[in-house]
Amino acid sequence: MNTKKFMARNVLLTTAIVSTLSFGFSSAASAETAGTSNWTIEDASKIERTDDTTAPYIEPDFEKMAPELHVWDTWPLREKDGSIAKVNGYYVIFSLTADSDLLPGKRHDVATIRYFYSKDGKSWELGGKAFDTKQAYGSRQWAGSAMIEDGKLNLFYTATGRKGEESVTYEQRLALATGDVEANGKGISFSNFDHSIILEPEGKYYQTEEQAEAGDIAYTFRDPWFFEDPKTGKDYILFEGNSAGTPSERTLDRAYIGSEDFQSSFDFVNEDFAKLFNGAIGIAEATNDSYTEFEAMEPLLEANYVNQELERPHIVTKGNQYYLFTNTHEHKFGPDLSAPDGLYGFSSDQLTSGYEPLNDSGLVLANPENHAYQAYSWMVLPNGKVISFYNFHDLDGKNIADLGGTSPEYQMSHFGGTLAPTLKIALQNDRTKVVNEQAPGKIK
Repeated sequence: MNTKKFMARNVLLTTAIVSTLSFGFSSAASAETAGTSNWTIEDASKIERTDDTTAPYIEPDFEKMAPELHVWDTWPLREKDGSIAKVNGYYVIFSLTADSDLLPGKRHDVATIRYFYSKDGKSWELGGKAFDTKQAYGSRQWAGSAMIEDGKLNLFYTATGRKGEESVTYEQRLALATGDVEANGKGISFSNFDHSIILEPEGKYYQTEEQAEAGDIAYTFRDPWFFEDPKTGKDYILFEGNSAGTPSERTLDRAYIGSEDFQSSFDFVNEDFAKLFNGAIGIAEATNDSYTEFEAMEPLLEANYVNQELERPHIVTKGNQYYLFTNTHEHKFGPDLSAPDGLYGFSSDQLTSGYEPLNDSGLVLANPENHAYQAYSWMVLPNGKVISFYNFHDLDGKNIADLGGTSPEYQMSHFGGTLAPTLKIALQNDRTKVVNEQAPGKIK
């Protein structure tokens, strides 16, 4: 749809420019050197909660934004340049959802992307399913990102499993749904979608499912996040993946451990087990203007021997710096490390190389020690706000791994399933700090 037709349908597209983490690059493109960065054992061994990196406790007297639904991974509708979009006066967020009468641990097997809209960017009204799931790829759809351009919605998602599969499978492919936007005084809706598979793992840079099944812990290829590089104007997707190859093909690069001084005093607890931790943050460049074809590039970051899953990667920019963020769980760290569920981050003055951990270790945000699972799936917005969802709370000292042995009633009563309070972080050079807590789901 061209812009004139879009305007004729009473859809006014404006950009809410919100900026403590603003795009501030010089218009001149700078030369880049590609090269995968390592999150090392030495880096991750420095992880510890501090006042600057610990979120406040979330009181359990909360109201669910949609009582009939579990709501978890959430992302806002953005402009192509990454700023938060406002369409005919509405902000929009997309979330993974499932019926609230389902056990929380089963929600991933039936996940559906729904959307909410709001005039003020914090009071959300349920719009419905983002698209007809019968037309989408996968037996269910997992998290991604959303961008509006020339009146078209570009909703990137993870196509998980296959239509018609006899039992639940975990194949993951990156997909795009492109549709029309309808907005009026009563709300906002989307229609006329075309779906495309835009990228699958190729086995050279990113592990295929077949390679993972040769002895690895798990397999990931998900969470497509659109990014327009403000230095060059080129378009990319970031995603979660794993370093390519099978465990038997994997060899230790001493650089995975850290500096030479650290290497000299380090001994693996179990090197054979540690090699199964091969998380990576991937990147691919768009090769057409419709965002249906991408070419995989070397990973931005690998966590070999350190961490197995680097979820929902995304970038914000400030000054001349790229700030790369990702989420992971405590049980995804290798046997030589102990670290919390948290938001982790890295910075570089180049998009494709040179990333160093924020706060020395990478930890940007963790739950309080006594409420270690209260929130998850943090996403940093261009204005420094951080959204997440209210996960498992007040577990009476239980580890999250113990929940499977508790009653269904216990699991249901201790799962939040709604947006958590928004946090605001300050970001200065390679340091971060939690500044304050705001209303749940507040993005404005």
